[in-house]
Amino acid sequence: MRSFFHTIGTVFQPIFHLFGWILAFFYGVIPNYAVAIILLTIVIMGALTPFTVKSTKSMMAMQKLQPEIKKLQQKYKGPENRQILNEELMRLYREEGANPIGGCLPVLLQAPFLFILYSVIKGLANVSAAGLAQPRYIPTSSKMYHNLVASHGQIKVFGMDLNLKPFSSHGSIAAAIPFFVLVALAVGLQYFQMAQMNNRNRKTGQAMPSQQLMMQRFLPIIFAYFYMVIPAAVVLYMIVSTGIRIITQDVMFRTGVSNPHKAGERSLPAAEKAIETPAPPEAKPSTMKSNPHPRSKSKRKRKA
Repeated sequence: MRSFFHTIGTVFQPIFHLFGWILAFFYGVIPNYAVAIILLTIVIMGALTPFTVKSTKSMMAMQKLQPEIKKLQQKYKGPENRQILNEELMRLYREEGANPIGGCLPVLLQAPFLFILYSVIKGLANVSAAGLAQPRYIPTSSKMYHNLVASHGQIKVFGMDLNLKPFSSHGSIAAAIPFFVLVALAVGLQYFQMAQMNNRNRKTGQAMPSQQLMMQRFLPIIFAYFYMVIPAAVVLYMIVSTGIRIITQDVMFRTGVSNPHKAGERSLPAAEKAIETPAPPEAKPSTMKSNPHPRSKSKRKRKA
C-alpha cells in the first residue's frame, strides 16, 4: 500500500509544484496565507465553473423527468423487465439531455484538487527530523519559502496554524475554537448549497427525488467528519469553493438558465401537446331557412 501511494505521489509531483508555485506567487503579491489559498481556490473554481453549470442543468433535467421515470418503473415492473426498463430510461435520458450522475460531477471533480491541495499544504509545513523547516513544492527564492522557514513550518493566519486540525494539540480550548468554527461554516455552506437546489424545485413545483433529499440530510454529516481530519487550510478551500458554487447556482436561477418550466415546455411530447391544445369549435348548423326553390314562387303566383 505504501508503494502504491508513493507511485501516485510521484505521478502528481509536477502538479504539486505547479500549485505550490501559484500559491507562492499569490503570497508574494499579498503576504497572507489565507488570501493566497482563497485566490488559488478562485482560479480552480474558474476552471470548474462550466462543469458546475452543466451539472446543475443535468440535476434540473433529472428532477423534471421524475414523473416519466415513475411511469416507466410502473410499466416495467419485475426483474424480468429490468433490461427493458434500463433501455427505456437511457433513451429518455438521451432525448432530454439528462445525466443520472450529473449531480455528483462537482464532488467527483473536487476530489483530485482536495488531494493535491492537501499534499501541497503538508509539503509547506514539512519539518526535518532536526526540527528545521524544509518547505516543499514552492520556489526556494520565494517570499513564502523564507517566511515558512522563519516560522518553523507554521502556516500562521491571525494566530491560527492552518496546517493543524480541530483535534490537534492547540494548547488551550480557546485556541481550538476557530478550527471548529471553520468546520461548522464549511458544513453549513454545504447544506445550504444543497438546500438551495431543493428549495428552487419546490417553488417551481418539481418532484423531489428521495435520493436527493437523503443526500441533503446525510452528506453534510459525512463531510463534517472529513473536515475534522484535514488541515484547516483545506477546509478554507472548501468554504470558498462552496460559496462560489452557491453564487453560480443563484445566478443561474435568477437568469433562467436552468428554468425547469421552460425546459419542460420545450420538451413536452407532441401527444401531450395535442391533448392540451383545445380543438377548434365545430361549426354550428345554420338556423336560417334555406331560400325556397324558384318553382315554388311560380306555383304561388298561379294559385294567386
